[in-house]
Amino acid sequence: MAASSSSAPDKCPVDHSSLPPSAKGASDACPVDHTTRSTWDRFLSPDRARRPDTEVSLSSEREVSSIPKPNDSNWVYPSEAQFFAAMARKNHNPQAADMKTIIPIHNAVNERAWGEIMKWERGKGGEACGGVQLVNFKGRPNDRTPKARLNELLGYAAPFDRHDWVVDRCGTRLRYVIDFYTGSASSKGDNISFYLDVRPALDSWEGVKMRLERLLPWS
Repeated sequence: MAASSSSAPDKCPVDHSSLPPSAKGASDACPVDHTTRSTWDRFLSPDRARRPDTEVSLSSEREVSSIPKPNDSNWVYPSEAQFFAAMARKNHNPQAADMKTIIPIHNAVNERAWGEIMKWERGKGGEACGGVQLVNFKGRPNDRTPKARLNELLGYAAPFDRHDWVVDRCGTRLRYVIDFYTGSASSKGDNISFYLDVRPALDSWEGVKMRLERLLPWS
């Protein structure tokens, strides 16, 4: 089960202990740690103007997500300063000017992923105990899911990232697999498009049952 190897509930993908004081925040986290340069370059215009980082002020404000945690609070997204520091620490050559573009996309990806999970969870009884909560998560960009590998063999594009999210539904732990794909941009080139393939993992009877119900709605 992914729960044994995933981040602890309050562990943030951004290592706050190594951030400058101005970038440190609470020990909350966002579920998706898309801090690799290759991931975010695909969302940025190749001819975007560069400004010296000394001219760019990075915000330390953080947005609270809609994703519940087990301790009756919600996961919190990183600030521009935290995201920049995390990328810099991993030697991904971040540009401060890009943070104002990256952060909204990053947050939207999280919200979209949670929204897709909630579609699966609708009618499963999570409301009886206050709602489904995200317990932990793990980024696995180098681990292709069987479905993603099959799609590649059929000629489809590979996902640019993969995550496993573990949710709690009234005491039942369930792992969800999320493959992240880049979608087609608009003709004007001014809209970011992405596609998320979200589904319960097949490592539990509950996950298998939910997948069968989606495939065979009369079952």
